[in-house]
Amino acid sequence: MLAIRIAHILNARGIDNHFTFLTTSGFTNFTAHNLLNSKTKSFRLDHIERLCRVLVCDPNDLVSFYPDNKYPLPSNHPLNNLIKNETQNKDIKNSLRTLPYKELMKISAHIEDAKTPKTQKPDTSAELS
Repeated sequence: MLAIRIAHILNARGIDNHFTFLTTSGFTNFTAHNLLNSKTKSFRLDHIERLCRVLVCDPNDLVSFYPDNKYPLPSNHPLNNLIKNETQNKDIKNSLRTLPYKELMKISAHIEDAKTPKTQKPDTSAELS
């Protein structure tokens, strides 16, 4: 079964009040409630885009797949890529609070490095021939 799951992204982003965040991001109370409680049966493209913009993620991050034992899939089926470990990093703020300062600085440097766009090296293969 496919389901919309966004709480893990909100938690990872350090957003405490999920409902308020969604409503201030332009979702109606009804839609925010349905998104947070996995009661969404259809998923509008403009909602997918808005969530991806405000959560800085891609659409695959919003969808989780829960295998059904009645209808097994081969291990190489693409839907298996949507199985998520949602218990991982549930409370990132507490995880960061318990890290030694030096480790926290290494993570911070890594994050800054990841935010910097990588410049591609010019193609010099034509010059070599």
